[in-house]
Amino acid sequence: MRNTILRWTATACLLMLASAGFTATWPNSEFSQLHYGLYWFGYDDNWAKAVPGQANPYYNQNKKTLIYIHGWQNGTTPNKSRETFDRSSVGGPNTDLAAAWLSAGYNVGVLYWNQFADESEVKDAEAKIWTTNGPRGMRWRRLDGSYSSMNTSDNVTRLLYNDLKANMSGFAGTELRIAGHSLGNQVALALSDLIRADVNAGRVTSKLLPKRVALLDPFYSNGSKSYLNGDWAGERSRWAANRLISAGVAIEAYRSSSVTNTVFVGDANTALMKKTAFTELKPWYFQSWEQDKKHHAAAWHYLWSFSFNPPAIKNSSADAASAQTSTSRIKALMSSTQKLVHDLGAYSKSPSDDRFKTASK
Repeated sequence: MRNTILRWTATACLLMLASAGFTATWPNSEFSQLHYGLYWFGYDDNWAKAVPGQANPYYNQNKKTLIYIHGWQNGTTPNKSRETFDRSSVGGPNTDLAAAWLSAGYNVGVLYWNQFADESEVKDAEAKIWTTNGPRGMRWRRLDGSYSSMNTSDNVTRLLYNDLKANMSGFAGTELRIAGHSLGNQVALALSDLIRADVNAGRVTSKLLPKRVALLDPFYSNGSKSYLNGDWAGERSRWAANRLISAGVAIEAYRSSSVTNTVFVGDANTALMKKTAFTELKPWYFQSWEQDKKHHAAAWHYLWSFSFNPPAIKNSSADAASAQTSTSRIKALMSSTQKLVHDLGAYSKSPSDDRFKTASK
């Protein structure tokens, strides 16, 4: 009975993770037809969709670039809701989380797959990351709540990569950083692995190989998948990460909730976490039952942490992990047997007063 209650509670919380609202307003046209791919952002959530061959007011091919990838989006299409850089409605700060990045000379973009990710069952959305032959194929949701099928041989990762490649073929910046939240971490790893393969084959510029990939409260469903020939999604993600690490890509991971790695819902993927610069955030400014807000905290905390100096480590002069921490330091943390655990600042939303302690990975 207790296991049944725990399973129901974890599943109910996970449902809330996807359905939490965001404040941005979007035109009906973005949801009545299928729209996905790369959108560039300016200050105050001003945006413009990337169109190959067309100039974009929020993109300069010579600048460093951050691209964010969202996760599961259950119920968001009929609400015309998309994740942006205003996270105040899910417990984040009342601030523009892109502003510090833009001021530091970064392009800031989002790779949207929200209409594909709008499924009532998280595993149906997850399948589309890896295959076109999952339980729901490649269907996408319309504004009226109905679904339409997309006739394509490309899964979500390939569709997003094709769009990114078409819009960033001339990229000459010194850094591409990709951050994926929840299910989006799987997209971030799989997409970065496609870039790696194309760089090795000489099909795209080596500038496109991400310098860093950030996994923000990463989620992987439990169990083997028939559409993955019996593999787990966490396994496929780990294999992609291994190839990226071998190519010199830095991978950082931040866990902020328990729902994503309960035995009833999510795969903790400990073997992958041990390979990353792994940080356990403790958003104790939320109550224990507010797992939806804790889950979203990893995303906005990471984006916001770029505004502050790297956090300290207890009894150490070295930096802990954050968006502002140097890539060389992230790589050093990857090779360490220690993870970082929130020590001070856990009751404050601002990353400015964070301090961490070490523990075995």
